[in-house]
Amino acid sequence: MISRKKVVLSYIVTAVLLFALFLVAVNTGSLKITPKELFDGLFIKYNKTVATIYDLRFPRIFIAMIGGAAMAVSGVLLQAVMKNPLADPGIIGISSGASFTAVLITAFFPTLYFFTPLFAFIGGVAACLLVYSLSWRGGLSPLRIILVGVAVNAMFTGLMSAFNSGTGSTYSGAASIVNANITMKTWDDFQTLAIYSAVGLVLSLLVCSKCNLLALEDKTARSLGVNVNGTRIMISGIAVLLASISTAVIGPISFLGLIVPHIARLLVGSDHKRLIPYSMILGAFVFLLADTIGRTIASPYEISASVIMSVIGGPFFIILLRRSDKRHG
Repeated sequence: MISRKKVVLSYIVTAVLLFALFLVAVNTGSLKITPKELFDGLFIKYNKTVATIYDLRFPRIFIAMIGGAAMAVSGVLLQAVMKNPLADPGIIGISSGASFTAVLITAFFPTLYFFTPLFAFIGGVAACLLVYSLSWRGGLSPLRIILVGVAVNAMFTGLMSAFNSGTGSTYSGAASIVNANITMKTWDDFQTLAIYSAVGLVLSLLVCSKCNLLALEDKTARSLGVNVNGTRIMISGIAVLLASISTAVIGPISFLGLIVPHIARLLVGSDHKRLIPYSMILGAFVFLLADTIGRTIASPYEISASVIMSVIGGPFFIILLRRSDKRHG
């Protein structure tokens, strides 16, 4: 059992690190400002440099933080529902299904841009149902879910790549989704992501207790009056919503929903009343860190945050898979 003192300390330290990283991200580039200049330019008097940073960098930074929080919480919820420590919206195909739908809407129905997250949600639900239906064989096996999910993910990823290549990457919006590129995101993109993400994140906080109950054996949970299947469907829907929203704006990000929950459990424990809020903060920090590293490591060129997450997450996934084999045989 992790002490309350350690939990509070983890929250405070992570929040401070997130704020410090925010200041670093604001100053990453050719334009530099001090924290005082930033504060004065935002709230006291007009500053041309601050105004430029506000228009160009702030949307990207806030999108990275909100998208990271949403993907991390989605991973927490999926792991609770599937009782599988390897569940991640990117790995099991939900993100790629949502991304493929978002690409089609962005390319062929640009007037429906604001509703892209809703269509992406439909694509994510379809991918989730596909994984569940193909994995079901008298019950759900953690290993079978991962194997089927990897196949579904590969299928949708291939379709997206084929579409992007077939159109010659002429649809810049679609290409940015395929490549998980948040370089040219605007305040409109932030508004779209923020509105839908707020709904999903609030709903995730309301189901914390239900996630704890799903950790019990199904028979035990039913004896406590829990509608296990209904609860699983509801929480899965929230997880798919969060993953689809993020994917529609920032593109498919693998391993974020896998790495963050595991680190969070080490710091605040497995109680979802602590785990979900903390994963929001840690997810925002991790994805903003990946984006900031991508902006600086090969400057003046940029590496997509999704590539950074894949480089970090691949070995992490292999380690967890080996540990899972030892545990579940």
